[in-house]
Amino acid sequence: MWRYIYAMDQQLGLFPDDPALSPDHVGPADVPDRVATIASALPDGVRLGTSSWTFPGWRGIVYDRDAPQKVLAQRGLAAYARHPLLRTVGVDRTYYRPITAGDFRAYALDTPGRFRFLVKADRLLTSPHAPDGYGVRQPNPHFLDPGYAANEVIGPMVEGLGRKAGPLLFQFAPMSPASVGSTKAFLDRLHRFLDALPKGPLYAVELRTPAFLNETYAELLDGLDVAHCYNVHPQMTPIDEQLRVVSPFYQPVLVVRWMLHAGFRYEVAKDRYAPFDRIVDEDRASRESIARAVLDALVAERSAFVIANNKAEGSAPLSLLRLAERITEWRPPVGEHGAS
Repeated sequence: MWRYIYAMDQQLGLFPDDPALSPDHVGPADVPDRVATIASALPDGVRLGTSSWTFPGWRGIVYDRDAPQKVLAQRGLAAYARHPLLRTVGVDRTYYRPITAGDFRAYALDTPGRFRFLVKADRLLTSPHAPDGYGVRQPNPHFLDPGYAANEVIGPMVEGLGRKAGPLLFQFAPMSPASVGSTKAFLDRLHRFLDALPKGPLYAVELRTPAFLNETYAELLDGLDVAHCYNVHPQMTPIDEQLRVVSPFYQPVLVVRWMLHAGFRYEVAKDRYAPFDRIVDEDRASRESIARAVLDALVAERSAFVIANNKAEGSAPLSLLRLAERITEWRPPVGEHGAS
């Protein structure tokens, strides 16, 4: 749907530093008028983006040429951020280990002023057991440790990204409530952790344990002005139930991650959808629910971050295009565009 057939294939040139010919350069794809029109109609407070920018299959969708993943990791962000529909991106590498303020600053310099980043917090903060235990479940001393969060995660993010810092996401992998004492014990500890974090940044919590999603959880987030990350993932409660338990009208910011199509495991979806250049399995129900949540956030004068993964339908940028089209069809009157 959103692919291009170029009039002429790229050819080898005489000058290796020519950016049009250099194999280590990548630029933005041409944007069709229809896509530009949809992007311009999208309210300012709505930021759509993908969970990474390093997919070679996005030639003609996001990028102007074939480029290996390594090149896209180093040079693709600047091209990605020039697409009018892509106003945010997820930084997933920070889930595996913290990065420096300098790394964040380099990201910020590659993007325009209105761009924002959704950053995953280090998994040491959200796992009760050390993640690299090779099958041995060792206690994790940094689990829900606000000091570690402030020094190793929040400080570098704020220093490096500045005003381009969007929500900091604490993603909790599936866990047995008994592994953290009980549901109540987990929520009590989560409350103490969030309350002790530095004030100022936006924080969001993503659960993958349905038992933790209850009224107590919703109330503790509301009391601390922390967002729930509504996520579309087979391991979690369906998004419509999440929206019922945690109302988008009372969120400080709407955060949604559209991650994995129902009925598939991650690796199965990855093999089925590669190279991520088309919609394979449409998920219209999730798209409708997300679009309604975004409109609810706009009516409540809140901004919205929606991150899509290739494993949701087959191609994250194309999923976002269809989502943006649906949002703009329901666009609220002028003056209800939400915060920027």
